[in-house]
Amino acid sequence: MGQSDRKRFYGAVTVSERGQIVIPAEARRDFGIEVGDKLLVLGNLDEGIALAKASVLIDSLSNLTSLIQSVEKQDDEEDDKE
Repeated sequence: MGQSDRKRFYGAVTVSERGQIVIPAEARRDFGIEVGDKLLVLGNLDEGIALAKASVLIDSLSNLTSLIQSVEKQDDEEDDKE
């Protein structure tokens, strides 16, 4: 599957008076967004805003932390051998 096969356009949304939007059903399905999920709103003032599931970011950070700890452990073991 090529990279262009992974890109989607879900349509346009309208911001309500309260600043709310409705995420299209297909996008919610594709990204597993369910009632009660927390979404993070990220932004770059030059490029726009993005939404990300908080749980995905937390899992990614957890995996990164585990990787860093593994590398540090290997470094410590190599230092002990010297």
